[in-house]
Amino acid sequence: MPSLRRTVRCAALALLLTALTPAPAGTARGTHRPPPPIAERNTPMPTEDSRLLAGRRIVYSYPGPTPPPALIQAIREGRAAGVILFGDNTAVPARLHAAVEQMCQAAAEAPGGRPLLLMTDQEGGKVRRLPGAPELSARRAGLASDPVGEAARSGAGAGRNLADTGLNTNLAPVLDVYDTPDNFIDHSERSYGQDPAVVATLGAAFLTAQQGLGVAATAKHFPGLGSAARDLNTDLGPVTLPVPLAELRARGEEPYRAAIAAGVRLVMTSWAVYPALDPARPAGLSSAVVQGELRERLGFQGVTITDALEAGALASFGDTPARALAAAGAGMDLLLCSARDVGQGDAAAAALADGLDSGHLDRRAFLDALHRIDTLRSSLAGRGR
Repeated sequence: MPSLRRTVRCAALALLLTALTPAPAGTARGTHRPPPPIAERNTPMPTEDSRLLAGRRIVYSYPGPTPPPALIQAIREGRAAGVILFGDNTAVPARLHAAVEQMCQAAAEAPGGRPLLLMTDQEGGKVRRLPGAPELSARRAGLASDPVGEAARSGAGAGRNLADTGLNTNLAPVLDVYDTPDNFIDHSERSYGQDPAVVATLGAAFLTAQQGLGVAATAKHFPGLGSAARDLNTDLGPVTLPVPLAELRARGEEPYRAAIAAGVRLVMTSWAVYPALDPARPAGLSSAVVQGELRERLGFQGVTITDALEAGALASFGDTPARALAAAGAGMDLLLCSARDVGQGDAAAAALADGLDSGHLDRRAFLDALHRIDTLRSSLAGRGR
């Protein structure tokens, strides 16, 4: 089909330019190197300036059907890791295909030629940015006569849908285990159920089927939004979930153990505050959550991604630069700038560059994050097409 041929051409261009650059060796599970001395952190980068390095941790967004010139320039210069697409970007299929091809071409021309992370939220049911599969919500899949098969079919449907459109990353599945019917996460039918074992099994089925088609899956929202009441929405304002630590680990975190075992490529953190882990900071700004729970306790070695950096839950944590610095300092790899404003992504990147140059951000940790992101990007070239 025409869209498939366009995607193949984009992937082929990316493959041609990435094939000459082998990925560096990975880091052992659950291990973290000690921070380098301050003098080393302040040493100038030998080959790339800080702006380029910082941009490779930013997921941009834009309004309407056509990527603005500033975004295409950032991609072409290698100053973008990815782009998230919403309904206003995807409403007209022909214009969406043209936009995807334009962004793929710009990424292929960038230094290193790594494929761009082109992502969207295609959970199923009410949360879909593309028409078509998966049509069932997580709740309805969980209530089906064959829930595991239905979850796998939903994952495969999402994978085919995104791949045919030229996208390679899905911000799904949701692994939140709701505790009260019709609460925040259940009201929109985004949870597979109230049993963490069921959510773990169905989430793993979804992501395995999707990733088998070359589309990266994202488990969200770690360590879980299942206890949030219906009126508690981190998009709109601060949320604190006073769940005891034993319960948080047994219910909220357990599905992530299964997802990690199944090879999930990304994990998105929540913007809620979990006093049992960190009484002062939302999960995505807390090294206790990102490093202590997700990486050290559960052994996740893949890419971490924030929820929307403009979320109302972060109102007391400063502007975009301050939030970007805090998230990166906590151990988040990708920063999701989803306000449909290229300037938001630029501001986040500038803050990271300043933090790197000043020594505020640890250089070794910064490069480790880039290694994880670049490995993910390179692995998606030409797959599922």
